[in-house]
Amino acid sequence: MTGNHSTFKFNWKKIKNSDIPFVENILQSVENNYVSACGRYLARNASNDPVWLLRDKQGNIHALIINSRSTLIPVLRDFNELTNLDFLKSFFRIKKIHSVQGLKNEVVIMENAIKQYGWKAIENIDYDLMSLDRKPDNKTNFSGNPLNLVLRVPKMTDLDALSPLQAAYEQEEVLPQGSVFSYAASRINITNIVAGGKILAASCNGKLVGKINVSAVSFKRYLVGGVYVHPDYRGFGIGRKMAHEFISTLINEGRGVTLFVKKDNIPAKKLYAGLGFTVRGDYRITYY
Repeated sequence: MTGNHSTFKFNWKKIKNSDIPFVENILQSVENNYVSACGRYLARNASNDPVWLLRDKQGNIHALIINSRSTLIPVLRDFNELTNLDFLKSFFRIKKIHSVQGLKNEVVIMENAIKQYGWKAIENIDYDLMSLDRKPDNKTNFSGNPLNLVLRVPKMTDLDALSPLQAAYEQEEVLPQGSVFSYAASRINITNIVAGGKILAASCNGKLVGKINVSAVSFKRYLVGGVYVHPDYRGFGIGRKMAHEFISTLINEGRGVTLFVKKDNIPAKKLYAGLGFTVRGDYRITYY
């Protein structure tokens, strides 16, 4: 179904166990544009993170809203408006929403729909959604390795050195305006990332100066994030070399790679384009 819909003919229902195969078929069919949604769906705590389905009278599922911790992720596909969201009233009474994220046009639809419940956005951040399905191009010339660059998978014993990099990344790339940064929460984040094993760190002259990691795993793709190089070490090609090696490893597993990069981050966009990434669309995170 495409185009406008009379959404009063549709009803939102919370997911049941019997719905899971149908929901996962839908998500897999649209995975390339919804990697974050798929990853959040697969990693969610089913008892605490509900998923709502928009059904027609025949029981067919046309759209989803996924809750992952404090984030709402719409998967609207061909809907351009949302109504009948009264089920969110009780949900908002017991849980504070930190953000809505996803394809930009769908996040805007979601923003407009929840305004009636008193939720006002404090910041919108727009990104390019980029993807790669083959081994990345390598145009890096790191002749002589003057900084004694070493790329390696960090261990738990590296947490004290990694934590400042993770904290700087979160404050520079993630934290919305006016928010209070939590070093304790950031330390937990990097601990979990290292425990998961999908991370690569860059060391120069024995000092950790950069990192890149997988931030979500969907059905057949990885979402890459957490890319950061210390300001004192930028401009030497470290980020490109680090990204090339890490993403090559992921591609060799037979998965595609997706990431999103801020619209105004020209150096990062140039880096990823140089590796072979192409823009698939617009992505938005709206903070509340």
